[in-house]
Amino acid sequence: MISATGDLTTLRLPPTRVMSMVYLSDSFILNRFLSSLLEAMNLISVFYFVFVYYSGRPHGQKTDIAWHIAIMLLSPCLILIDHGHFQYNCISLGLTVGAVAAVHSNKELVACFLFSLALNHKQMTAYFAPAFFSHLFGKCLRHRNPLLEVLKLGLVVLGTFALVWWPYIHSMESFLRVLRRLAPFERGIYEDYVANFWCTTSVLIKWKRMFTTQSLKLLSLGATVSTCLPSMLQQIWAPSNQGFLYGLLNSAFSFYMFSFQVHEKSILLPLLPASLLALEEPFLLKWITLHALFSMFPLLCRDGLILPYIALSVLFTLVYHAPTGRQDRKEAPSFNSFVTTIIVLCSVVLHIVYLTMHPPRRYPFLFEAVIMLLCFSQFMVLCFYTNAKQWMLKRSVFVDEEKKLL
Repeated sequence: MISATGDLTTLRLPPTRVMSMVYLSDSFILNRFLSSLLEAMNLISVFYFVFVYYSGRPHGQKTDIAWHIAIMLLSPCLILIDHGHFQYNCISLGLTVGAVAAVHSNKELVACFLFSLALNHKQMTAYFAPAFFSHLFGKCLRHRNPLLEVLKLGLVVLGTFALVWWPYIHSMESFLRVLRRLAPFERGIYEDYVANFWCTTSVLIKWKRMFTTQSLKLLSLGATVSTCLPSMLQQIWAPSNQGFLYGLLNSAFSFYMFSFQVHEKSILLPLLPASLLALEEPFLLKWITLHALFSMFPLLCRDGLILPYIALSVLFTLVYHAPTGRQDRKEAPSFNSFVTTIIVLCSVVLHIVYLTMHPPRRYPFLFEAVIMLLCFSQFMVLCFYTNAKQWMLKRSVFVDEEKKLL
């Protein structure tokens, strides 16, 4: 305020709490509401997958089917990230599940369309791209005219991308701006504490100090390609529906472990195919879910989601141990119960320590580093197991499917 003498004077106002500085127009609210309805895509896709998956089986108990649906829809990690951290992962993951179901029902063109939509919705869906490519390419090679089949799939992908990118391809500036947003290399190889190779080993090897961003991009690319290549080769050589699910899991694991700029929520990608394999690999699903939750624990604590974290963990455990016909299966053929008990106890202790104690001043992120080390070690064990399991699939699994294509 300016006084009569021309000097600036202050005007004391009563304290006011500003609740929000965001103006929400009616069109913005309507857009947010309509886009949130797209999260029903996950629900529709889950039922579509279960229908296709069990229709090709000689028998399937109703309790097993109901359990499989429940365990897929009640994923605690997905619920916490989408409805606590406020993301729209259900859309891209739902489209991916729909694409997987289309592959299982031999509707490859529909699968390419749905997966292209998922990839354009969230670029991290590219974690599944090697698995889709290798499986579909392997199936094309077994047709009478492989080149024609590849061309048809390629045209669907290019057409879908052209449709989605149409508003941006008229302006090179807009096009490049979107590309830069999709690939934020300037953030570094990792930004926060995440249970992958680069972040976990940074305690010993200071990747950001020792290497340039360009060198780290090449290192991460080489590590990612080399680790997902065996799974891809298996599906090109012997494509099968069951092998495709393992291929999705192995491809997502490779990207999560070794790709550039991985976020905590990226663990949702390996979780998806693990849930699709829930009936065959119940222990795998339980183990990856518990450690995926734990790997996101520091992030969820910052968001004030401790109570939902506990509630959904308990709910998942109750649903997982619900009595069904699958109880006759051997849950953990490659894990010793004593070792798993020790690991669970360590996780519980780390939860308590993280919530009740302060780290040393010299190492303010000590607890996060220990949590990521524990989760990373378990993810690596599961990654080795699923890669070996994919290569050990029986020959009859894909010989019968190959006959159907000819």
